Amino acid sequence: MQIVLAIIALLIVLGVVVFVHELGHFLAARWAKVRVDTFSIGFGPAIVKWHDKHGTLWKIACLPLGGYVSIYGQEDMFDRKKYSELSAEKKKGHYLSAPAWKQFIIVAAGVTMNFILAWLIYSGIFMFQPKQVQLPVIGQVIQESVAFDAGIKPGDIIVRIDDAKITNWGELIIAKELASNHDADVLLLRADKLVRVQLSPAERWGLIADGSKTELRKKGFFDGLYSGARETYYQSKTLLVVLKQIITGERSTKQLGSFITIAEVSGQALAMGVIALLSIIALLSVNLAVINLLPLPVLDGGYLLILIIEAVTRRKLGGRGMEIAIIAGWLFIIGLFALTMWNDIARVFGLI
Repeated sequence: MQIVLAIIALLIVLGVVVFVHELGHFLAARWAKVRVDTFSIGFGPAIVKWHDKHGTLWKIACLPLGGYVSIYGQEDMFDRKKYSELSAEKKKGHYLSAPAWKQFIIVAAGVTMNFILAWLIYSGIFMFQPKQVQLPVIGQVIQESVAFDAGIKPGDIIVRIDDAKITNWGELIIAKELASNHDADVLLLRADKLVRVQLSPAERWGLIADGSKTELRKKGFFDGLYSGARETYYQSKTLLVVLKQIITGERSTKQLGSFITIAEVSGQALAMGVIALLSIIALLSVNLAVINLLPLPVLDGGYLLILIIEAVTRRKLGGRGMEIAIIAGWLFIIGLFALTMWNDIARVFGLI
């Protein structure tokens, strides 16, 4: 039953996140008068398919682990000689027929929609779901810990860590992770007086929350929108820090997971209820957006970087060097997929 629930949850989560991402590319291309040949949810043979009035083939494929939008001419974006040889009729609706700034919007629209989706979900949760939050009040300080040596005492209230305002214990945990490679500047409220201390990086600061200090919170409309944007920003920043730590060796690559991990977490969230599932959709949407913005030639971030370089240098990129870069990008993506799959398989069978 758990496996079935995990599969259903995975299809829901990936379906929503991928559909919204590809919808961004689709709507931007339509706006730019660029032809969209195919909008597919999943890969492989189509289970259901139809054409809209603009000639776009819509389909739901048999392998629903992803999806794509096929934009006319985008695969030849670096072969401008081929484009120049097309007739005027065939150039109509071609990706390269759009000016560079419109191409930029088409490429950026996917991640933009993912950020918007996460923001709206988080905002809705803050507005409509009252939440019992743990306030950032210190209950205990472990002796001989970083916090103990810095002079933090029970009853202290964490007000700010570096530039981040702290209003609950969850934000404190995130701020600690973001400060894992530098001394954290911590502002405390102690008996109506502000106290500033420095906490050095450590696996644990030695702080234990005062479990009796909780609060039921429900945001208003504008406060909910702000909190949703803030949560989206924090989740994006946290992922970037984690990726940096993996690259520098501060974190193990064993922490990376594939769609098996996504299925497990999504299944657990679905069992908990709609709000938990929506939270996972928002988190995965943020992750997809951030990862897609990495400057790899096969990702949206790589194509955006290329358009920026072309605009600055006023020279079109292409040729054999670009082909090699794209192949290298695909090899990296395939290798990353294999690594995450191995991590999950080894974890399931107790090999790690």
